[in-house]
Amino acid sequence: MADQNPIFQIQRIYLKEASLEQPNSPAILLEQDQPSVDIQLGVEANPAADGVYEVCVTATVQTKVKDKTVFLVEAKQAGIFEVRNLPQEQMGPIMGIACPQIVYPYLRGNVADLIQRAGFPPVHLAEINFQAMYEQQQAQAAGEASPILTQ
Repeated sequence: MADQNPIFQIQRIYLKEASLEQPNSPAILLEQDQPSVDIQLGVEANPAADGVYEVCVTATVQTKVKDKTVFLVEAKQAGIFEVRNLPQEQMGPIMGIACPQIVYPYLRGNVADLIQRAGFPPVHLAEINFQAMYEQQQAQAAGEASPILTQ
């Protein structure tokens, strides 16, 4: 029965995608106004093979002065995880909490590095409570599904 032991292994962590745009340079760099920063995060998990999953954490960082973009960074950090012999009810939390917690520090470093290499002070993404984020998404999904069930 050793074949039925739960397996959770990191196969690989990698930067899947990264882009940087400075559409209004160099003029915007001469602006004296304080820029605003908007940060959006997302998580997605997809099967890659039998018992193997790719989990991606995506960050979009847009900095503007007034209505003009100073820079826009989009990055997608991914991990390949082997997950076997776990009850189905544990798969959601593994894919939505455990795996993103492993991948996210790499994303934070890559985003800060990319922004700094572009000539700006680094933007450090805040720590994320992926459990709270996952629970909120589950509650929203349940809330969106419930009106359909009541009709």
